[in-house]
Amino acid sequence: MDERLRFVARLLEGEKMATLCREFEVSRKTGYKIFARYKDCGLEGLTDRSRRPYRQANKLPFQIEALIVQLKREHPGWGAPKIREKLKRKHNDVQTPAISTVHSVLDRHGLVDHARRRHPRAQGTALSKPGLPNELWCADYKGEFMLADRRYCYPLTISDFASRYLFSCEALSSTQETYAFTIFERVFKDFGLPKAIRTDNGVPFASPHALFGLSKLAVWWLRLGIRIERIKPGHPAQNGRHERIHLTLKKEATKPAARNFLQQQARFDDFLDCYNRERPHQALDMKYPAELYRPSARPYHGLDELRYPFHDRTITVTQCGRICFGRRRKINLSTVLAGQNVGVKQVNDRIWLVSFMDYDLGFFDDETCRLEPAVNPFEAKVLPMSPE
Repeated sequence: MDERLRFVARLLEGEKMATLCREFEVSRKTGYKIFARYKDCGLEGLTDRSRRPYRQANKLPFQIEALIVQLKREHPGWGAPKIREKLKRKHNDVQTPAISTVHSVLDRHGLVDHARRRHPRAQGTALSKPGLPNELWCADYKGEFMLADRRYCYPLTISDFASRYLFSCEALSSTQETYAFTIFERVFKDFGLPKAIRTDNGVPFASPHALFGLSKLAVWWLRLGIRIERIKPGHPAQNGRHERIHLTLKKEATKPAARNFLQQQARFDDFLDCYNRERPHQALDMKYPAELYRPSARPYHGLDELRYPFHDRTITVTQCGRICFGRRRKINLSTVLAGQNVGVKQVNDRIWLVSFMDYDLGFFDDETCRLEPAVNPFEAKVLPMSPE
């Protein structure tokens, strides 16, 4: 307001409009508008005016809103669809609001119960007990630590369960899946593919809010024919052999921390070579891991295209995690499946099954187009007790 007041005061003193507009950096149209508001309303015309519109398009009349609230209070168990239908029958002379509008009115008046959405908690998967190399690999991030240059280091380690051979120990700046993809691809090219990989339930190995807790990294492993194993949350002992490697790594290669990532990686490389080829292991009858490990017989060749010959359709998941089914029908799956082909097969009247590889993801009907997840194919199975 002060700027406008000075502008008007100098106009009243006889200064030219064009000169003042250039000095105050406003257009002459704005200058004349300010002066006109002063002449019409005095000093009050120079105050800031509300930008709220004089009228709101499509605003629900308060009488209709009151009827909606009244019907809800008379019938507490009714939802927006029933209230809208009742309103339509009782007052067919007025335009009936949409179901979403009725729901918004009820929500605004505190008449909607918001059920707390519960995310499924990770439970872990069935765990194998292999005895040969490449039947199971283990992967994890050793706890982060600060380098001398005050940047945090997140070491990614990958080892073989049976031989304890350490494939990789990489000094990374974060746990982002982009870096993990690069490391695993290089290890797969050098050593081949394992039958399974065991990890915890953290990022990037799992995604707590995705379908079945899958992550993009886990989906990639499945595409390569690698089973995923996850330990139970809060049970690091289920990956005890790998945790033991971390303890040795911490003592011998991180205290004190190196100056930067390059120097820390050099320490990790020296540790890896010593651990595999020079350090006797009591659990291996004092042998070296390199004496027991053999590269996998399954070489890494990348991914083949997924096909579903026994399904009705093969559909590629969009980048936003949906499949487009028929005309204007979009079914949400998960962004971790973006770019992957899934199979869709009709299993009943208006009921369809969605599958990824050999795993059934869930069912949807062609009316609601909402996926109902199938039984989690990766969770640990509880077996019945055998009779004595």
